Amino acid sequence: MRAMVISGGGSKGAFAGGVAQYLLEEMKYDYGLFVGTSTGSLLISHLALNKVEKIKNVYTSVKQDDIFSHRPFVIKKGKHGEKQIGIDHFKVLRNFLRGSKTFGESYKLRTLISNTLTRDEFNTLKEGPKEVVVTVSNLSLNQVEYKSINDFEYSDFIDWIWISCNYIPFMSLAKKESCEYADGGFGSMVPIEEAINRGATTVDVIILETEVTYYNRMPSKNPFSLLTNMHAFMLDRVEKQNIRIGKFVAGHKNVVINFYYTPTVLTTNSLIFDNEMMTKWWDSGYRYARETNIDTSQINPQQDT
Repeated sequence: MRAMVISGGGSKGAFAGGVAQYLLEEMKYDYGLFVGTSTGSLLISHLALNKVEKIKNVYTSVKQDDIFSHRPFVIKKGKHGEKQIGIDHFKVLRNFLRGSKTFGESYKLRTLISNTLTRDEFNTLKEGPKEVVVTVSNLSLNQVEYKSINDFEYSDFIDWIWISCNYIPFMSLAKKESCEYADGGFGSMVPIEEAINRGATTVDVIILETEVTYYNRMPSKNPFSLLTNMHAFMLDRVEKQNIRIGKFVAGHKNVVINFYYTPTVLTTNSLIFDNEMMTKWWDSGYRYARETNIDTSQINPQQDT
């Protein structure tokens, strides 16, 4: 069975969409399993339904206000033209006075997900042969959980997709089944091992980071930029550990893994959703997948003998 795994990465998910589009439409790969974390969980249901254009339209038109019901930051331009986030003191204070445990809230994202993945589409997917699995972090039980579409009804599965994307403390802390849940990336940024455990023999893995670190982060300008830098550092460690474990398990079970990293640094702040940039990232992901597979197909057959 062939599986597709898409890592977390916020707005960089647009690049993953472009890669996936090429693999589905041009390479004609037939995936029996899709596993996603965070932004990956937003993509995989539509990819499994072969509704690539629909999810592309969402990713290339989404705005901050489509995601945040209470956005805790403002976007500023740095002196070198880069975009940075700064704390919106009034909104954060108002959110705390409302009794929230996080700086911001992301209930609009939950609405966007339910409007994008309809009940009929959910039923079509659930009744079909493909399995869709999203990753969430159970903070109460201190464990990673994988939620399969086969085990839930529509409303619950929409909840799990939303929860998989909740990048706390900037987004909502969700409570479900008497437990507190957050972004799946905090525990499993690249769920390769889960795909293998579910029977995959070939895994195409889309990782929304460069294979080698090409940059030093800009100095923190405020508490929010410090938090994002700290989160990015921790998630980078989780990602590398996930990849090492995935390779180790694959080696023992004779599973083939194909990695698709971003060839360049897309952004250092994936909380910023810019339509123009995300459109470019989708197109660059498509071109990158095409170039990667052309390079692979042109390997001299005599080298394998």
